[in-house]
Amino acid sequence: MSDYLIRATGFNGHVRAFAARTTTTVEEMRCRHDMWNTATAAAGRTLTVTLMMGAMLKGEESIYVKVKGGGPIGQIMAEANAHGEGVAYVTEPHVHFELNELGKLDVRRAVGTDGFVYVTKDLGLKEPYQGSSPIVSGEIGEDFTYYFVTSEQTPSAVGVGVLVNPEDRSVLASGGFILQLLPNTPEEVVAQMEERLSGLPQVSRMIGEGLSPEEILAKVLDEPKILSRTDINFTCKCSSEKVSQALISLGREEIQSMIEEQGEAEVYCHFCNERYHYDKSALEDIMKDM
Repeated sequence: MSDYLIRATGFNGHVRAFAARTTTTVEEMRCRHDMWNTATAAAGRTLTVTLMMGAMLKGEESIYVKVKGGGPIGQIMAEANAHGEGVAYVTEPHVHFELNELGKLDVRRAVGTDGFVYVTKDLGLKEPYQGSSPIVSGEIGEDFTYYFVTSEQTPSAVGVGVLVNPEDRSVLASGGFILQLLPNTPEEVVAQMEERLSGLPQVSRMIGEGLSPEEILAKVLDEPKILSRTDINFTCKCSSEKVSQALISLGREEIQSMIEEQGEAEVYCHFCNERYHYDKSALEDIMKDM
């Protein structure tokens, strides 16, 4: 099944919602970075939230998310746009722990709780929007719930989950939802939504059981109205042309040093782990172009 996300409203327009299935996208991220199980869960949850936040944007706007909690995985970086394209990585992908007391991957331990969530939105203005909030649990969903309330003043509920095969580390299920209350939402609507959320199964379990994003929202929203559907894929903005420009920016002296000392150069993208190799001839061609 392909990955996609939906935008919707519910409770007679008082709640706006986003839901996504990101299984294939998170699996590609895991493979590209050779992630271990707990690191996959942490980065996959973050990428899922970032993709749904990207759906809140328009046109060529983009969003960059950093989760830095002081845990052994270091920082999680993710970016996405309004077209369902996103990437993510962690500083240390080889992190895994035994299941926690709830029988779940111990994302809190991997992420840490001494740090912040940082969000940067490139809205095409002179200065990007920047927001942040303290990490409250390290579980990602709760941390972004707190971010929306404190940094964007939008009462929200964020649920994300990643189910990983313990034998071969492959991603079995990944997805999530974001629910946001619009201004002047009646108290009875808030109470109904809270009651439904309290009885909602884990997101990874629902995705694993084959529930679609529409079916997940149907469990928490009253009369959900689907506004749009967007395909999701793991897409990085790096390219050989951009890498060549980066090498040019180093200057002629630095490139000449690479030729003399190594006879080659290799550059890799942090986000997608794509590697770009330049032999002596290629480096000399770059110098000619300079």
